[in-house]
Order: sequence, then C-alpha cells, then structure tokens
Amino acid sequence: MFFPLCWNVDVEAQMRPLCEAGYRSDVCDIHGDIRIIGKDLSSVILVTPSRAARNESWQVRPYARKWDHGAMPHVKVVNVRSENDYVAAPQCTVGHTVPAIVFATAGYIGNYFHDFTDVLVPLFQTARQFDGEVQFVISSCNFWWIRKYKPYFDKLSRYEIIDYDKDARVHCYKHVIVGLRSDQDMMIDPSKSPMGYTMSDFMGFMRRTYSLDRDHALRISEAPGKKPRLLIISRSQTRRFVNVNKIVGMAKKVGFEVVVSEGGFDLANFSRVVNSCDVLMGVHGAGLTNFVFLPPDAVLIQVVPFGGLDWVASTYFAKPAMETQLKYLEYTIGEDESTLTELFPRDDPVFRDPKAIHKLGWFQMGEIYLTKQNVRLDLKRFKPVLQKALRLLRE
Repeated sequence: MFFPLCWNVDVEAQMRPLCEAGYRSDVCDIHGDIRIIGKDLSSVILVTPSRAARNESWQVRPYARKWDHGAMPHVKVVNVRSENDYVAAPQCTVGHTVPAIVFATAGYIGNYFHDFTDVLVPLFQTARQFDGEVQFVISSCNFWWIRKYKPYFDKLSRYEIIDYDKDARVHCYKHVIVGLRSDQDMMIDPSKSPMGYTMSDFMGFMRRTYSLDRDHALRISEAPGKKPRLLIISRSQTRRFVNVNKIVGMAKKVGFEVVVSEGGFDLANFSRVVNSCDVLMGVHGAGLTNFVFLPPDAVLIQVVPFGGLDWVASTYFAKPAMETQLKYLEYTIGEDESTLTELFPRDDPVFRDPKAIHKLGWFQMGEIYLTKQNVRLDLKRFKPVLQKALRLLRE
C-alpha cells in the first residue's frame, strides 16, 4: 500500500476553480494531492489539507469537441472534485512522480482529420511542455488507434499508458491535467499555449517524430533542372478526381514530377512520401490533413467542391495552413466541373440556391455536396493554379 506525503498546496491554488470552461474543451489543470480512480468510479479527486478550502465538482468529457452533439455522447464523463476529508478520500495504491494527462480516444477518432484536430494537435499543445516526462491516462482507450500513431505517443511520453476505464487502482499524482487544450480546428493559439507553441512547432515535431529528412521545399532557382514533386491526393470514393490521369498529364507538362496516392494506415511510410513532395493537392477532405508532413515553404492546393463550401475549406485547411510556414492556394470548381450535373437538373436548388441546401442542416447538405459529388477538373481553367505553385517555389 502506498501512502503519499502531505503535499503542500498554496492558498491561491486552493481558491482557484478546479477547471476552466472553453468552447472546444473543459480543462482542469490541478496541483496537489490528486487521486485518479478510473474503473467504476471514473473520478479525479484533489485532496485539500484545509477544511477552509471549498469543495468543488465538475463533470468533464475529455475530448476537444465539446460543442459537437454528435461526438460527445460517446465520450465518458470524468468526475473531477475536491475533497477536504483526507480520511474519507480513497487511499493511494500507486504513486507517480510525473504529471498525468487524462483524455479520451473516442468521438470521431478513426477519421484522419479528426484524429489530428480533436486529439493529436490538442495533445501536443497540452503535453509537449513536459518534454516526455508525463503519463497519459486514457478513457475509451483504443489501442488499435494508438498503435497507428505509436511514434507520436512515444515521443510525447516516456511512460506506459494507463487504460483509465479498466484500471481499478488508485493512482496518485502531484499534477494532473484533465482534458486537452484546443483553440480552433487544426490551429494553436500561441498566446494560450503553455509554452507559446504554434502549428509550425507541431509540424516540426511531426517531422522529427517520423524522421523526415526535408526541412525545406525545393528552391527551383537553386536546383536548375530538378523538377518539383507534386502529390495528388486521390480519393477512392467521395469527392474523387474522375479525370485524374489527365490532371497528371497536364501537371507533367507544366513541369512537375507527379505522385498520386490516397495514403493508408502505414503513416510512417506515407509521411515520408508527403515530405518528399513540394506541392500537395487534393479535393477538400481528410487527406489534406497530410499537410502537417510537408516541408516548410511547400505549397498546399485545396480544390473546393461546388456548393458554397468556402467557409468549410477556410476553417479546416486554409486558415491552419496560412498559420504555418506553408504557401496556400485555393481553387473552387464551377458547376460544370461537378458530377452533380449528372444527378440534378441545372434549375434545381442544388445549383441555383446552395444557401437553401445549407439551411437543411449539415447532414443533408453534406450528403449532396460532400458525399454525392465528384470532381472533373477543367484543365484549362486549373492550369494557372499549378503555374502559380511553380512561381511560389521560385521565390
């Protein structure tokens, strides 16, 4: 049986709220005598030495998509509370000298974009400050998913992961963070980050984690005769390039060496493919998340489907990319480039009034513009975008 020493907690810490409520996540950054009990009780308890300290309780779902009613019901509640009765508090069975971070791998994990924006980026923002000296306590612990990102988890923490839902022991820590800090999709606000981290820092961390060699895109002026590499993300189902072979042919004539890939489960290999390229291009979708492996000064080209999706494109990829050391280009297709013309008449609201379709709600809008739509690029119209990408690589 492990019995902790009486850990000192200053008066100011006792009076601070246990947690801070945010739009994307609630975060409890707690110092003191803390007990974590996962199985059955699902509790994080701060034992305060003073009866003058207020008792406080929070219910936190430690997944960084608090506003999303589709994701959050699948995230288990962690009860966070203070307790000023040392005798009544559960006694420690395991003591730890490093901090702990409690979070969930639930919600939309398995979707590549959400893997990053809901967990991997927020976890970097929360955990990187400890330089590996931190332990992860994971609710809804999906080890198949953690294995996919094993190099990332090994780089952030040197300690064994605790399966919060199955571990019946009482774990004691001096510092615990429940929940992950998160600001916006695929973005880090350095003013709110513990060490002033940015998305460029995250990208640098990912390059080091996966041993990616290139820390700068090709400078055409410094490598005469060498062609820059263009990676086309070719989706196999929705939002496909239906004329991808013609796109490849045109890109080669413009001056690119071209790679076409959808990616896959083997992130270590695919991250090397991405890092070897100077331009990444794809239709709006999860595959564009791979921009995090591009070298600095590379170019990201987002092809935006028809249907008033500029705000989606801007929120998920345009703004994040422009906050990094990448160069960003955007191409919005016209209705003649959309395969929706094969499904709906031209006088349908799908074409004449996209705003009315958006008012039907995300799922109905998405079914039409994100699920049923593929892309047939007008090569003549799109060619100047690739030419501009070349010019950016010359700068």
